[in-house]
Amino acid sequence: MTDARQTPARRLPAPGRAVPVSTYRVQLGADLTLDDVAARVPYLASLGVTHVYLSPILRAAPGSTHGYDVVAHDEVSPVLGGLPALRRLAATAHDAGLGLVLDIVPNHMAVPTPVWHNAALWSVLAHGPDSPYAAWFDVDWSAGEGAVLMPVLGDRIGTVVARGEIELTEQDVPGHGVRTVLRYYDHVFPVREGTEQLPLVELLERQHYRLAYWRVADEELNYRRFFDVGTLLAVRVEDPEVFEATHRLVLDLLADGTLDGLRIDHPDGLADPAGYLARLHEASDGAWVVVEKILEGDEDLPSDWDTAGTTGYDALWRIQQTFVDPGGAAPLGALMHRLTGDASDDYAHVVEQAKREVVDGPLYAEVYRLTTLAASICSDDLRLRDHTWRALHECLVELLVAFDRYRAYVVPGEPMHPDSAASLEHPAAIARTRMSAERGATMDVVVDLLAGREVGSAGRTRGERRDELVVRFQQTCGAVTAKGVEDTAYYRWTQLVGLCEVGGEPARFAFTPTDLAAWAARQQVAAPLAMTTLSTHDTKRNEDTRNRLGVLSERPQEWAALVAQVRAATATYRAAHVDGRAEQWLWQTLAGTWTEAGAIAEDRLTEYLTKSLREAKQHTFWTAPDEAYERAVLDLARQARQDPVVAALFTEWEQLTRAAVRAATLGTKLVQLTLPGVPDVYQGSEVAEPTLVDPDNRRHVELEPLVARLERLDEGAGPRDLSDEKLLVTSRALRVRRDLPEAFVGPDAGYVPLAHSSGQSVTYARTVDDEPRVTVVATRLASSVDRLGGWADHTVGVPDGDWVDVLTGHEVAGGVVPVAPLLDRLPVALLVKVV
Repeated sequence: MTDARQTPARRLPAPGRAVPVSTYRVQLGADLTLDDVAARVPYLASLGVTHVYLSPILRAAPGSTHGYDVVAHDEVSPVLGGLPALRRLAATAHDAGLGLVLDIVPNHMAVPTPVWHNAALWSVLAHGPDSPYAAWFDVDWSAGEGAVLMPVLGDRIGTVVARGEIELTEQDVPGHGVRTVLRYYDHVFPVREGTEQLPLVELLERQHYRLAYWRVADEELNYRRFFDVGTLLAVRVEDPEVFEATHRLVLDLLADGTLDGLRIDHPDGLADPAGYLARLHEASDGAWVVVEKILEGDEDLPSDWDTAGTTGYDALWRIQQTFVDPGGAAPLGALMHRLTGDASDDYAHVVEQAKREVVDGPLYAEVYRLTTLAASICSDDLRLRDHTWRALHECLVELLVAFDRYRAYVVPGEPMHPDSAASLEHPAAIARTRMSAERGATMDVVVDLLAGREVGSAGRTRGERRDELVVRFQQTCGAVTAKGVEDTAYYRWTQLVGLCEVGGEPARFAFTPTDLAAWAARQQVAAPLAMTTLSTHDTKRNEDTRNRLGVLSERPQEWAALVAQVRAATATYRAAHVDGRAEQWLWQTLAGTWTEAGAIAEDRLTEYLTKSLREAKQHTFWTAPDEAYERAVLDLARQARQDPVVAALFTEWEQLTRAAVRAATLGTKLVQLTLPGVPDVYQGSEVAEPTLVDPDNRRHVELEPLVARLERLDEGAGPRDLSDEKLLVTSRALRVRRDLPEAFVGPDAGYVPLAHSSGQSVTYARTVDDEPRVTVVATRLASSVDRLGGWADHTVGVPDGDWVDVLTGHEVAGGVVPVAPLLDRLPVALLVKVV
């Protein structure tokens, strides 16, 4: 039994607040409006979910495809139907017994084109620090001669002006009437009052913003952005007035019952995540709130955060890697070494190199700002004055590169948690090994400053600049980790590319059922109402693609043989400068997306490969594409996909691994839906359809085929294919959760691992007040089961009582139960106790 009193109060919503039993994420846009979602409510209710999980709904930049580029916090996007459509959706959902959960974006707003779409930013550009919105944005007014950098020009400003590409003109600006503005193609900017009559060059110099070549952003940007995205400007929600203004509409929707809970995008970017969540908890009267938080390795969620938990990436990699065969690590590593030269233990080096490149490239402006801030602190203190800008820069760079998590969670003026201290000292120790001994004293100073400890003249611990350094370093850590690891190293490491997932742990090749059980038991106490997930709008590949890739670990020798045959078949048209990493990436992508219907569509494959090559940042880049290299890789992909020999090899592979893929697909889904937490089903993932990174995974999902499949299953028809089977597992698990919420999210819910005789099974029970009510049995590593001749006399300990498998209708008596008859129709079982 899990006593709810053991769960920290911060992890529980206030009494009486709604708690989702499960969610279904929809990705809103012009092709899926709020009214469109309302039309899907009957299907979602039938599927068994309790809450519809909406992507951001506030007004976004023109043409936005995702909603994370907000331009107005006080308006529901007209593209989605506006507030009236949200009210209609809420009414429809509530009538069907469903609630709504909303994804919100507190960290940043868009720099749209034209800027006037963001009225607050337009005001700041027009009036500078005197704007009533100046406090909204994280701008360093002391840098850039007091002008906000606007890096939108296609060339250096002198060249742009000489070509006459910037013009002074009249424009009807929404909300402002006809105004004198500066126009650069589609970009329109306000003109500072009193400067309208100046010559153009002087006029440009007198504005509260500086128009600049887009490449300048990486070196001289003077506002905080979302990672390295210059069109997303950071918002200072740590200011109570800014918090109130940017959250009022959402809080009102919570208060009037339209919304039941929130998902918080990127809290690590905020100045004070704990403070923000505390304020949100109070303002929302303790609503259910989860955070998009990446926990590295065994890192725990900060204990002072008022949140039910994360959005589930910590569950994702553990579930997925429980269904990866550890025996595949060495042979897949050997294959990677033969093709790429990367050794199995090179992952840490790949990460280090990628982070160095990011620090020295797209995030240089952030690191420069940190260094300048630290240098100013030292310059003003005689005892610290001899620590030079260069020494401080070197120490900060090495510390950022060595940092192994998103931030240290140090809050200026508050006692530092031991975990925060360790998260600073550990990378500092690594950094010292990469630097000369002479730099050791400077590193000591840097660490003390970042920890908020006394350093320099006696009594100096606080101050505006010292506090700012503490906060900005942590904000920069997250950007370096995200861009260096997830958006660079993950596109270079090819041992098993499915392990390179958001929040993942590719260095830990596989997870055991015992490991998973231990984590789940802790989670049931520490964060029983956090989310679990397998696919999101941000995952590099969806669960179905990763499951097909995971099977490579079960048959590594056969996979290596296939790669050798494919390489031989493509030798005549494979360009010499297509490197091994690109090859590994291509062959595994084909394996991960090759279904009974054949290869993934050519346009989806080539779009994905183009993005992957540029994210890897080795031969081609978003900012400087190498068309010849990209063409060589894409031509290889196109020809290989159409090559009958290659097609035959991948078709044979799909047939060879079909049973293992089936077991992994159904097993990972059932486990995700029944482990401790609130499971999310990402749109369309209730059926087996491999997808790749966005925008591929954000494609429109047709409703009618899903409705038809579910109706057919509900009428008693047997599953026709893997998609039917996955929909069966998903719907039955969700309905069990809905009908027995006390076993999953109730105060007396529990999780108990069950005895089993085979390492190829994952078994546990969900309990209510110590009484088992639901039992889960899932096959892992089905290829091993086949090699051993089946389940033989292996057993699982089912708790006492009479049970029914809601997936097959089998009646099962408790006790030591043979696995073979239990899993004779499906590789998973979901037993519900007959009471």
